[in-house]
Amino acid sequence: MTCQLYKGDCIEIMKQIPDKSVDCVITDPPYRVISGGRNDDISRAKWNSPCGILSKNDGKIFVHNDIDFEDWIPEIYRVLKDNSDFYCMTNTINLFKINECCLKCGFKLHNLLVWEKNNATPNRWYMKNCEYTLFYYKGNAKPINNMSSKTVHSFNNPSEKNHPTEKPIGLMGLYVSNSTQPNDTVLDPFMGSGTTGVACKHLNRNFIGIELDDKYFEIAKNRIEGELL
Repeated sequence: MTCQLYKGDCIEIMKQIPDKSVDCVITDPPYRVISGGRNDDISRAKWNSPCGILSKNDGKIFVHNDIDFEDWIPEIYRVLKDNSDFYCMTNTINLFKINECCLKCGFKLHNLLVWEKNNATPNRWYMKNCEYTLFYYKGNAKPINNMSSKTVHSFNNPSEKNHPTEKPIGLMGLYVSNSTQPNDTVLDPFMGSGTTGVACKHLNRNFIGIELDDKYFEIAKNRIEGELL
């Protein structure tokens, strides 16, 4: 397999990727995680709510969190081969906006997939114990490799994380194995700590990973290069 890792702005780097050269895109992009309200001591005391992952009420977990869906999703469509798949993780706040943008670009929606975790995030309107993945295709639809796969996937949340929103290798591996063949190329423009790249290495898929943050790029590089086939 080949592994190409790039540190920098994914929009600028993707411009260097030829049209219709990628077999699958699997990514967990940056997006807002709250829609408003307060995240201070008064609000938590009023509602008896614990503090979450955010230190302030700006909807951001990361420093580099200002990219718009309309800026990068058209590039995903361009670099993907015809009749290929695109997996985009999201939350309920951004689900409809991402879907609108993807449909506008030409993608078609296969399904809404659910990752059931072994933990729950505190919430006043039902505790959240799952995350979502929008599953799209470009061109003509093709069946997944394991057609017995269900829409709800149960994988434990990583107990020791290299990244605040790190996903299980098994979950990324499920997407990789269902939508690609050995030696196909998978792109992750928001690589984070490199979990998708690790899954690709395990499954003998080529990988292109892009990450803007210096810290997480080095973590991803070390994780992927340290994995044995």
